[in-house]
Order: sequence, then structure tokens, then C-alpha cells
Amino acid sequence: MAAAQVADPIRKTHPVFNSSQGNVVLRSVEGTLYHIPSFVLRNTSELFRGILPPPQSHAELSETQVTDTFVIDEKDVIVERILRLISGLEGPRWESFEELDAVLSLAEKWMARGPISVIRSAITAPQFLAEPLRLYAIATRLGWVEEAKLAATKTLTLDLYEERHAEQLERLATKDLMSLLSFHRRRRDLFKAFIDGEEAFTAGNASNHFCWGCGEKVNNHTWRELKARMFYEMDQRPLGDTLLDLDMEEWPESIACWNAKCPKPGCGKLYYNKAATLRDIKNCLDKLPDTI
Repeated sequence: MAAAQVADPIRKTHPVFNSSQGNVVLRSVEGTLYHIPSFVLRNTSELFRGILPPPQSHAELSETQVTDTFVIDEKDVIVERILRLISGLEGPRWESFEELDAVLSLAEKWMARGPISVIRSAITAPQFLAEPLRLYAIATRLGWVEEAKLAATKTLTLDLYEERHAEQLERLATKDLMSLLSFHRRRRDLFKAFIDGEEAFTAGNASNHFCWGCGEKVNNHTWRELKARMFYEMDQRPLGDTLLDLDMEEWPESIACWNAKCPKPGCGKLYYNKAATLRDIKNCLDKLPDTI
């Protein structure tokens, strides 16, 4: 933001911000002029409170008219948005995360707490939750704990090591990046520890397990292969929702495991109870931490 000469008469004035009491003029990079009363800027922005002179008497103000003109290094859509917020005017729906982020950045520069609080209340709308890494970056930068936790939970559908996420991850502070990576890794590793345990999965994990039909020692290689596939899925998508959906039914590892049976002639008992095993897998997922 920079001070400028008094408004050029050939420039257009925004029809909503054209008050006769607007003794401060803001000019966007597109040349649009916004006439704003100085008391509005001083009361809503710590930056302008430090820049603009103290309020003048009504008589003094009528003599001076426009007292300051500033160039705002933003396009009209951003300038209009933040001015509507600080003026208490109704605004249109947010068009994109880029627009919201730009307005928020400008509000931070202006130290305008009102607009920042309004944006905070809007930032967990479904359209922004659809981009959880961007939401996480904003929330952690501003110290919004609850929003950061919600965003972290929503990232569980993502493989953070995919190249397409690199740009967003680079915007994070190191501690916030490590916290997010640790959260994903912790879910994956805890899940592995649960499914490797003998308490819930005795049939598959006990070192010496025998067929309940004939007493023949069980070969658990199909269960081990299914566990390896589930670990891979959790690494790619730590939410774990792919483990219990219809796609899992078609995994070669699942088919082999559920069909594994005793090879001894005259026995042929299935090694694993599919329904009980799936229930225990779900119980393992339910015990995992759901946020940072």
C-alpha cells in the first residue's frame, strides 16, 4: 500500500463506495476509486489507525474533503470484498479458495480483526474443506487450533507424498508439516500394530494355530498377504475407508484369504471367519487417532 496523489478525475469510482463522507480514497491496481470515511478505516484496521490522522471536527473535514489517497496492490474483487466486510455490507458467496486467501492476506496486512473473524467462521464451509491442505496451512499460520485439527482430519484421504501436494506442503512451517506427516504415519503404524496382534486376530497371527476341524497346523500366508495390502492402503490413504468398502471384496488378497481352507483330505474347513475378521478390522480403525 502506498500513498498517492488525489484522485485522477478520469478514474472510475465504485458505486457502492462513493460516499460524500469518504475523505479517504483507496485505489485498486485496476484504477477503481473507493471513497471511505476515515473513521471506518481507523476503527476497523490497526494499520490505518496508525497511518491516518486523528478525527477532525465536522467543520474541518468539510473544508478539506479528501485527505488521503492510497494505492492498494490488489484487484477490485479483493478490495471490494474487504471493504464490504469492514463496512458491514452484504457480500457475494466466495468464488474460490484463492479469493478467500487473498482477502485474508490483505486483512492480515491491514490488521483488520473483524474481517479475519468473519473469514474464520466461513473457512470450514464444504467448498474449503475440499482443499484441506490449503485450509491447514491457513489455520496453522493464524493459530486457529480447531480449524487446523479439522483440516488435518480431512487430509487423511490424501497421500501426502504425491507430487501434486508438494506446493501446498512447502507453504507449511516445519513444525506444522512434521505434525501432519507424523499424524498420517502414526495412524498407519498403529493400525499395523493392531492387526499384527494376537488378541483380536488369533487365527492369523498366533505362531502355532491349528485347524479347528482337524487339528492340522494352519498356513497363514494368505492373511499375511492381506495384512500387507491393508498396510499399503493405509499408507496411501490413512483414513482407512478403502479397507471396508466394496473394492476390498475384489482384492486378490481378500479373495485368497476368505477362501483359504484346510487342505487336508476330508476336512476343508475355512481358516478365517470373514464377518468377524472384518468387524475386528473396523474396530482397529475406530481406535486410531482422528486428528493431530
